[in-house]
Amino acid sequence: MSKKRIVVCGGNGFLGSRICKSAVSRGWDVTSFSRSGAPNWSSITSSPTPPSWSTSVTWEKADMLKPATYKALLKDADAVVHSTGILMEADYKGVLTGKESIWGGLSRAFSATKGGSRTNPLERGEEGGGNLEPGERDGQLTYELMNRDSAITLAQEASFQNVPSFVYISAAAGAPMLPKRYITTKRDAESTISSSLPKLRSIFIRPGFLYDSSRSFTLPIAFAGAAGNMVNSMVGGRLTALAGAAVEKPLKADLVAEAVVEAIEDEGVKGVVGTQRIEDLANVSWRRGML
Repeated sequence: MSKKRIVVCGGNGFLGSRICKSAVSRGWDVTSFSRSGAPNWSSITSSPTPPSWSTSVTWEKADMLKPATYKALLKDADAVVHSTGILMEADYKGVLTGKESIWGGLSRAFSATKGGSRTNPLERGEEGGGNLEPGERDGQLTYELMNRDSAITLAQEASFQNVPSFVYISAAAGAPMLPKRYITTKRDAESTISSSLPKLRSIFIRPGFLYDSSRSFTLPIAFAGAAGNMVNSMVGGRLTALAGAAVEKPLKADLVAEAVVEAIEDEGVKGVVGTQRIEDLANVSWRRGML
């Protein structure tokens, strides 16, 4: 098993931190970048104390909407991971918290399209550069900007640096309670990266709902999802078109992280990686760790 160097965009998050942990356990050189740098540990684990493995990660501050702040970090990397994005936009959150009117907030949240970056992320020239400026008049961070354009830009910057592998944390499906653009922007990112950046070995990880005991609120959601997945299996998957990720098998965040690192290790892995393949890769990773 060769030592690798990986860079994780959003490595201070719920899944990203676990990807960093898994990579560290293999002795890899790991760099995470995000706007805040090191994680707020109490928000992603059960303890506010940094775990021992975290000292082996280089926690950098950079803005994924400003490629100039992170492009130097990609040099000599074996893989770059995009593990950041948004589940709900500001106006949807505003409705849930009472800061937005129900009609006004939801009509905007569930609109057919919103602005991404003001410029096409692929039209930034051979050297890249140039910030991703929000296309919405109020500067809102939209699915188009965060889930699609930031990923395309990071992949392009990785390609400019001759990074062999790029991993995008996508999703198995949308959900009835989320705007359709949540999943369509992720699929747009996958399609654009595959077709426009052929030098990259692109890996698109598509998990369902992620849970962990350190986030107790995720456990009942995962239980309900597991029940929905069982019912969906009994009816031959006919609920998938209606319920989407709500009937996809929930996965433990650590399991997905192990699968991501194993996918980077296994050069035969490419393209879409769904739930069953995620579980298979995680099992390979755990067996490898026992040797």
